[in-house]
Amino acid sequence: MIKINNTNKLNIILLYSPTIILFLSVLNEFDFNFLKLNYFSFNFNYILIFYYSLKKSKSLGYGLIFIAGLFNDAITGTPIGLTALNYLLICGFAGYLRNITLRPNIIKDWIFFLVTISVVNSFSYTLLTLVFSFQLDYYLLLINIFFTFLFYSFFSQIFGLFDKLIFGGSHD
Repeated sequence: MIKINNTNKLNIILLYSPTIILFLSVLNEFDFNFLKLNYFSFNFNYILIFYYSLKKSKSLGYGLIFIAGLFNDAITGTPIGLTALNYLLICGFAGYLRNITLRPNIIKDWIFFLVTISVVNSFSYTLLTLVFSFQLDYYLLLINIFFTFLFYSFFSQIFGLFDKLIFGGSHD
């Protein structure tokens, strides 16, 4: 019989912490509207998924990312599957960058992240406006892309420190 002690429970929680954080952020749907910051928003989920798909691809499974996207669609009221598809597109871009990169560089990752979120948000915007006839404010979408891009560097440093403390900094 296997005895699970508190150290094993903590290790399991830390191993699955990126997945736990992803689901908490999807279910929380934190917004800055209550702080009266109307023109400030960023997509933490995009940052988390891109970083862990790029740096530690086994930390978040594609199935769990897809399910998190379905939960996000149900909570936000967007068509079911659209956010899940966006999340998987981000994983695809991160996987592509991981496979072509010989020497990791935060600046290259950051610029490629901008390209990734621009393509994904353009795809999402196009589907929502043309197919589903949603009314979206293009200006607010650009603000969201801008702040998401800016915060990627900050959060990648935090995730990197977390990985060094918890996992010893090893990739995959």
